[in-house]
Amino acid sequence: MRTGLVHDYTRRGGVVSTEIMLPDGTSAERNALWNAAESAEKRKDGRTGREWIIALPAELDDGARQELASAFGIELATRYGVAVDLAIHLPDREGDNRNHHAHVMTTTRQVSRDAAGLLVMGEKSTIELSDTKRRGMGLGSGADEVVAIRQLWERMANRALENAGSDARIDSRSLKAQGLDREATTHLGPVASDMERRNKASDRGDGNRQVAANNALREQISAQILDLTA
Repeated sequence: MRTGLVHDYTRRGGVVSTEIMLPDGTSAERNALWNAAESAEKRKDGRTGREWIIALPAELDDGARQELASAFGIELATRYGVAVDLAIHLPDREGDNRNHHAHVMTTTRQVSRDAAGLLVMGEKSTIELSDTKRRGMGLGSGADEVVAIRQLWERMANRALENAGSDARIDSRSLKAQGLDREATTHLGPVASDMERRNKASDRGDGNRQVAANNALREQISAQILDLTA
């Protein structure tokens, strides 16, 4: 749905820092960027951005996490010729206090500037193209591209951890690919099941919800990067 509203993808709690990165190494004003991105889409259902979430290693200090996230944003900007809107967040208050993370929004179109310095939205970046078009350009599938970005993040994060003197390492593969087990839930039983059906919390239900949250966090931490729009 097209809203016509000014875009601001940083309106989430616990924002530590924000940054806009363009392929030419310059920055831009956030509202101008996303309004230009929306104006470039002629279809009502045209997508203006692709969002990635990266889990920043807790073993790094604030400065190293900022440097790593910014470096990843620059890699995306130069790789695809797009603009990158980066927002680093603190861990959620009610979650794992190690879950430092960043939201990375990229434009779906390539971005440049005209002679007057105004933003120009060009063609869709290669990651946005259909597999048919990608094959015609000699490229792999979109799914392969996402895997390549996961691997890029793995290399960058592990290099940062090594430079920080940490023995910790991340693995961009899924838990299943790594052969890791997930926490098991508990059978609710008739009493707890009846309570849950009546929208009343039960101890076993609460326990299962916590297990589900833990499993989701483990999956996120293990893969380290999630493409929300693939």
